[in-house]
Amino acid sequence: MGGDSPTHDPRPATRDSRLVVGRLRKPHGLKGSLTLFPLTDHPDTVFAAGRAVWLVGVDGEAVAGPVAIEWSRPYHREWLVKFAGAERREDIDPWRGLFLAVPADELPPPEGDEVYLHELDGFAVRLPDETPLGLVTAVYEMPAGLMIEVQGPRREFLLPYRKEFVQSVDRTGRTLVVTPPEGLVE
Repeated sequence: MGGDSPTHDPRPATRDSRLVVGRLRKPHGLKGSLTLFPLTDHPDTVFAAGRAVWLVGVDGEAVAGPVAIEWSRPYHREWLVKFAGAERREDIDPWRGLFLAVPADELPPPEGDEVYLHELDGFAVRLPDETPLGLVTAVYEMPAGLMIEVQGPRREFLLPYRKEFVQSVDRTGRTLVVTPPEGLVE
């Protein structure tokens, strides 16, 4: 599979321990439910009834929470979600455009060679013959897909995070083995 699948508690969650799992869209109906764009591969688990979530702004800072999910269900390409205590449209209208976050330790761990995007910073990048190319210093979501910025010994470059270029991911060893396009690192 080689890296084309980066994967997103009652204690207060700090900014560093929360992962964003969805973006709140708009109210749906008059009884306090709203549409949610999932940013997780496991929405049925992550948006389960009873889960405590935090509402965060675009800066990553908590705006409210924890709030409990009362119910959720798939709705076209999105999800409908209802929060406990939000009984009217007016209760949730100010939440439009906010993000949902959950403590990272409550999410299913990445499987196989999957990795959470935020974990890629600092991964060592090397060729299959063990030649080091640099370190991942940023991840960009572009229209054509994910790109990782690699800082090498002489310059930086952007590499598409796709299975034809990322051959393997070692999450424990924090290493990516890549086969970059011809001429990219010369």
